[in-house]
Amino acid sequence: MKPTLYFLRSSEQKIVTDMLHYALRLDEVNKSLSDIPKLAIYEEFYGFTSKDLGLYALVDNHLAGAVWIRRLNSDHASNGYIDDRTPVLNIAVIPEFRGQGIGSMMIEQLFLESGALYDKLSVSIINDLPEIKFFERHGFVFVEGTMKKSPVDGSDVRVMVKKLLKGEVKRPTDGYDPRRWMD
Repeated sequence: MKPTLYFLRSSEQKIVTDMLHYALRLDEVNKSLSDIPKLAIYEEFYGFTSKDLGLYALVDNHLAGAVWIRRLNSDHASNGYIDDRTPVLNIAVIPEFRGQGIGSMMIEQLFLESGALYDKLSVSIINDLPEIKFFERHGFVFVEGTMKKSPVDGSDVRVMVKKLLKGEVKRPTDGYDPRRWMD
């Protein structure tokens, strides 16, 4: 079944917290967010400022994935940080929903939404994971001189950046006539 996308609101903090577990591969190294307090910057008080933007996907009323951005500053010491104007992206798809195009659907819609606010996005990625191809397919390129260590498992991570296109936001519901919702 085709996923339905929804905007992440501040009242849906639990979605961000739960999905961060997958976005940072904590499930693969048998750790939790409480094991690495530094990671709280990606989810703590999500949606309480205009610096946060994200969405999530439901498939048959089950959470399938989420993608969100936060504009951080140098004090946060985030691996994905490049400057105060570029938000850091996190994306996760729950394992049983991977390989179905849900990540691509979410990230493409996020590009449209965030392009109205920002010039580019950054993401921190482990240097040798196959997910690099996913980000390259979606227009991300490596930033030279950004090699750091992952706080999760000490792996080498690099920053990738995507330049966003400015344009009119088109949502999947465009053309929907709310006067006919009871038909």
